[in-house]
Amino acid sequence: MLRKLAAIILAASLSLPMISAAEAAPKKDFKICWSIYVGWMPWGYLADSGIMKKWADKYGINVEITRINDYVESINQYTAGGFDGCSMTNMDALSIPAGGGVDTTAVIIGDFSNGNDAVILKDKAALADIAGQKVNLVELSVSHYLLARALDTVKLAEKDITVVNTSDADMVAAYGTGDVTSVVTWNPLVSEIVAMPGAHKVFDSSQIPGEIIDMMVVNTETLKDNPALGKALVGAWYEAMDLMISDTPEGKAAKEEMAKASGTDLAGFDAQLASTAMFFDPAKAVEFTIGAELPKTMDLVRNFLFSHGILGTNATSVDVVGMSFPDGSTLGDANNVKLRFDPAFMAEAATATP
Repeated sequence: MLRKLAAIILAASLSLPMISAAEAAPKKDFKICWSIYVGWMPWGYLADSGIMKKWADKYGINVEITRINDYVESINQYTAGGFDGCSMTNMDALSIPAGGGVDTTAVIIGDFSNGNDAVILKDKAALADIAGQKVNLVELSVSHYLLARALDTVKLAEKDITVVNTSDADMVAAYGTGDVTSVVTWNPLVSEIVAMPGAHKVFDSSQIPGEIIDMMVVNTETLKDNPALGKALVGAWYEAMDLMISDTPEGKAAKEEMAKASGTDLAGFDAQLASTAMFFDPAKAVEFTIGAELPKTMDLVRNFLFSHGILGTNATSVDVVGMSFPDGSTLGDANNVKLRFDPAFMAEAATATP
């Protein structure tokens, strides 16, 4: 099943690099997609509030922001060339677009999960009780990675459980059924599920801080030909970040809108933000991106992906997909770099010059 899903994802992506490259000429109109997650809710607000349009107008471009309810589908559509950029995690950026051959650049490091992703058991309070259970999660997503890291801590392995692939759109309903006893998912779904009877959060991402990173990525060729897109995205993003921490009526109203869009209220949204290490300050995001830990994290991630057969089609080595970092160093095949961490646009925002 693991290989089957990987094949589906990669088959979808492999037919698209040519499409993306063909579209990577200078242009005025761009499409960005996102899906529901506390750290990505600002994208919906940017679209609805007109902030994105203001920054796009500043650079003489148009940026259309689209919400897609299914997370994996949003990544697949980006990989297929249907969007110029998309919100996704570091792991999924490496496995799906980069692994499928779509050269992708992380232009905004928005946050890292610091408790938002969790393993939840029904009527059991200890992680070790997961042994022998069926575990519902979005297969091959960061939930799968979190599960693997969690199992390591109690000396269990995936052979000790059974993974059941379940869409994030169906996760809450699935947990409510009698035959589902264990799930791994992310907020706001975690908050909904732990509020249900018998739910126990037994492991979360705060126990592996900095490993599940939430980003806005853009097609590298598109960004190279259209740097105005990067400037507009970071300008709009950090205007929203400033608003969220402004302690003003406008800031409160903005967070209330984000909360409503994610199916909760302001208190619930603030609770989710509390378990999210948001980089409200672009300088902090740059510091994280150029830090020595990022290559170490990506080494962990790529080894997880390779061990699950999803680091590129027919990959024979963990080095098959290259990554580049701000200091010019690379990890993996330096002649096949497909995922790039570029803090340049965030650095411009940090100096208030985007």
